[in-house]
Amino acid sequence: MLHGAYGIYLRETLILRRKLVKTLLASAVSPALFLIAFGYGVGRGTSVGGQDYLNFLLPGLLTMASMNQSYGIATEINISRFYFKVFEEYLIAPFGRWQIVLGEMAYGITRGLIPIAIIALYSLFCGVSLHFGPAFFFALLLHLAIFSLLGILAAMIVRSHADQATVNAFLITPMMFLSGTFFPLENMPFAIKAVASLFPLTYSTRLIRATLLETADAGVLLYLLLIAMVAGLFWLCCRLVERVEA
Repeated sequence: MLHGAYGIYLRETLILRRKLVKTLLASAVSPALFLIAFGYGVGRGTSVGGQDYLNFLLPGLLTMASMNQSYGIATEINISRFYFKVFEEYLIAPFGRWQIVLGEMAYGITRGLIPIAIIALYSLFCGVSLHFGPAFFFALLLHLAIFSLLGILAAMIVRSHADQATVNAFLITPMMFLSGTFFPLENMPFAIKAVASLFPLTYSTRLIRATLLETADAGVLLYLLLIAMVAGLFWLCCRLVERVEA
């Protein structure tokens, strides 16, 4: 029943394995630069909510880096569509198109797991204790599924790499900085808070930070909200893929 989804996932992961070292290095550099700039530059000696700023920052780096990796499947899907025509083969294959969405989502989740070990190492070097328990991994799964589906959604909408860059500039970049990843939203103006409330990263960052630091913010409502986002985005991606002509 899921042979189509598994085949797509297997193809994508085999390609990922060939460039795994480059992907690991790319996943390590960006969080390291932000850690140096914000953690040891701007945020040195600063506390947030009664705890050291590094405790606040590292979960934000984790959600940011994993988001970038999961959403990054949008570029790979576009290459498959516009150049290698692999996506067209998916469309004419004898399985439901929802399996295309499922296979690509699973691949995006796998990609998003890559930065987790890197951020865990950074936390050890910084002396920050992060708790990687079942609640964290469930929240992480929902987080990665959301941004994998957003990557599929973007890939289905855009018509060129230029369009993809525009989507990144107006969606992903603002989301990185305005979703509570680097600075607490409580300190932001009302207009920024209003914009941040539209971003899924705001809620997944809050939930993942709460699970990693074991604070009281990891409420059931946040889990339910992320589950609803996953369900809604999956349905929307399936509808868009069904409309794509082979």
